[in-house]
Amino acid sequence: MPLRDLKLGPRRWVPSRLLSQRFARSGGAGGQNVNKVETKVDLRLDLARAESILGLARVERIREQLAGRLDRDGNLQVVCSEHRERSRNLATALTRMEALLGAALVERAVRRPTRPTAGSRKRRLESKQRRGQTKRLRRRVSDPE
Repeated sequence: MPLRDLKLGPRRWVPSRLLSQRFARSGGAGGQNVNKVETKVDLRLDLARAESILGLARVERIREQLAGRLDRDGNLQVVCSEHRERSRNLATALTRMEALLGAALVERAVRRPTRPTAGSRKRRLESKQRRGQTKRLRRRVSDPE
């Protein structure tokens, strides 16, 4: 399966020429197949070259959000060895890379603090008064002598 472009949005994608792939022998289940077939996929995206396509601000955002997935050269790395077939591992790695990049590029909305409404303040105070009244009624009654 050849590499494909990564689709990040309706009009945004990363061309496959910025991706590199390596294959290695995978551990885990698979019997004798594990010892002779290189099915594990190591997929990397060259972020330095991606700046011309995504822009410096987006690449910096990716570096910040996905710092734990960068190799020492600054490439974004995704490894997949879930399946016994190389093509399925590559497809999974590409999908995972798209999901990671898409999530990292989502702009979070800035939270603006709001004031409580007059009605909510009134309800809160009434609730406190009711609670206080309940507690007052639970007190011992002293004998008037």
